[in-house]
Amino acid sequence: MTDPIRVLVVDDHPVVRAGIVGMLDNKPDFQIVGDADNGEDALALIAERHPDVVLMDLRMPVMDGIETTRQVRAQFSAVNVLILTTYDTDSDIVTAIDAGAVGYLLKDTPRDNLYEAIKAAAKGESVLAPKVASRLLAHMRNPVEAQEQLSEREVEVLRLVSKGNTNKQIGKVLHISVATVKTHLIHVFQKLDVPDRASAVRVALERGLLS
Repeated sequence: MTDPIRVLVVDDHPVVRAGIVGMLDNKPDFQIVGDADNGEDALALIAERHPDVVLMDLRMPVMDGIETTRQVRAQFSAVNVLILTTYDTDSDIVTAIDAGAVGYLLKDTPRDNLYEAIKAAAKGESVLAPKVASRLLAHMRNPVEAQEQLSEREVEVLRLVSKGNTNKQIGKVLHISVATVKTHLIHVFQKLDVPDRASAVRVALERGLLS
């Protein structure tokens, strides 16, 4: 009999997190080694408990799922990240995959599909929800148009920038770290092909991304 797959669950919603933990804990194929409600705590647990797979939400306080995934890939190369979220925008999907996630599932994924996805992720295999796969394919077919799309969180950050907020102030409002704010702004600059904050706001207004 093979050893169970060691899983860490990261989600800032207590009910959702408890539901996922309870669902996996009853399966002999999996062993829950911990859970966390933000990326910073998740990184500490990964260092301590060495999971095989991290089930990662995207929107979280302190450090979001994208930045946490980057840190996991940089610090713990043997650990595979599987995104499990409600967000399916092109930007979120592409950014998560670029950050190093081996898969991207939506929270309405059937239970058996989730089990199989975790097993695949433990082997380092790519796992995409059908809806996500189709959006990713569309992005690859039309990269210029996709590049201009901002995620909901990137729009939130840019809206606060347009009101004159500093990175520290934006972090406090959105409950994320200053480093995460900077990461979002870097992505905004890349997608809008601009060099700075003022240009990003101007271009976003011109394109109707900000009102």
